[in-house]
Amino acid sequence: MGRGEEFGADAARNLLDTTVIYFDFDRADIRPEFADVLAAHAGYLAGNPGLVVRLEGHADERGSREYNIGLGERRAQAVRRILMIQGSSGNQLSTVSYGEERPAVVASNEDAWARNRRVELVY
Repeated sequence: MGRGEEFGADAARNLLDTTVIYFDFDRADIRPEFADVLAAHAGYLAGNPGLVVRLEGHADERGSREYNIGLGERRAQAVRRILMIQGSSGNQLSTVSYGEERPAVVASNEDAWARNRRVELVY
């Protein structure tokens, strides 16, 4: 393996270590900084057709419970679409929305809200 190939493999492994995709307030579009992460996961899934991943959508505590369940689902579906466009199979991907019910950080401030607006990729 050449030096460039080794670096590429290391970079892909580093990207695969990122399993949380964060979102802006009240948004379900993928932020540009997560494009390479999702491309790495899509490639990994495409190369390993026996693997499955659950996409868990989350929201911060602002908004109604029902709204946040829907927002978490839209976020999970956005990640699913990107993974499928880039080569993952639909039967490898499932989605679930927890809305605001499973916060990563229990607090009512901007930092906590930002860390709770997410999709987790669970292999």
